[in-house]
Amino acid sequence: MARYKIVAGTASLKFANDVATILNKKVEDVKIGTFSDGEIDVNIINSVRGDDIFIIQSTCSPTNDNLMELLILVDAFKRSSAGEITVVLPYFGYARQDRKAAPRVPITAKLVADMIEKSGVDRVVTIDLHAAQIQGFFNIPVDHLLGSMVFVNYIKNLNLKNPIIASPDVGGVARARTYAKALNYDLVIVDKNRDKKNKSEVMNIIGDIKNKDIIMVDDIVDTAGTLTNAALALKKDGANSVLACCTHGVLSGPALDRLENSSLDRLAITDTIPLSKPHDKIVVLSATNIIAQTIDKIYNKESINTMFDNI
Repeated sequence: MARYKIVAGTASLKFANDVATILNKKVEDVKIGTFSDGEIDVNIINSVRGDDIFIIQSTCSPTNDNLMELLILVDAFKRSSAGEITVVLPYFGYARQDRKAAPRVPITAKLVADMIEKSGVDRVVTIDLHAAQIQGFFNIPVDHLLGSMVFVNYIKNLNLKNPIIASPDVGGVARARTYAKALNYDLVIVDKNRDKKNKSEVMNIIGDIKNKDIIMVDDIVDTAGTLTNAALALKKDGANSVLACCTHGVLSGPALDRLENSSLDRLAITDTIPLSKPHDKIVVLSATNIIAQTIDKIYNKESINTMFDNI
């Protein structure tokens, strides 16, 4: 039976090493660098002929560099006669460009899916796509894991007095309902209107939140405008506390400053994207265990459905 090997892209070095440790593996020795003109250089040190390969790489900032590095890694292993190649994307960059939201704009998430597939990948594993339908952009198997697999137990262990789940916008209601069902909590919705890119305005709150401990859930926190505006509105309407659980901590631009000066009491994220620097309000939970379990099940040809039993 073929062996399998864990490969780390430069965007997910620590994440991949932690996954490998859980699986009692070592990350495969691959030299990744750049030529003097900035082109990416990849050199696989040892033979991988016939081995199944799991390449772990988030396509976070710098998104284009990390994406190109991923494609070159896949090509290198394909040309080295590897067995099945699985790309593990803890964070799938460009996922928010998943539809034509205006005339004459691209659907970049579909383009990226095509690029990954054409590079020679056999399977994709990812966590909390911005829209679950992105799985259909691929013509290869996609294992789509959920952030709730990480956050549900964390929320339970907080032992909040009057907890309630909140969706920070109407588009996130399905995700919030998953949490509410798993935790047996009620659900409220923050209805917002977004006028410009990376800017949002809270309109009203659907549901009773007086003296409640709010847990807002979302897939991505980017500039943190949505979360901080929602937290302010929730506190003004009588919420006791506001916690946010967001799978992918993009945290670009003014995000950290906004969090510091916001009504949000705490932000919990996962390690799908490395946190640039510690922050008093940010708690980082690890998604490495669910990735390690998935890799083990894929390699052993087992179903991953049992991983969804408690969510």
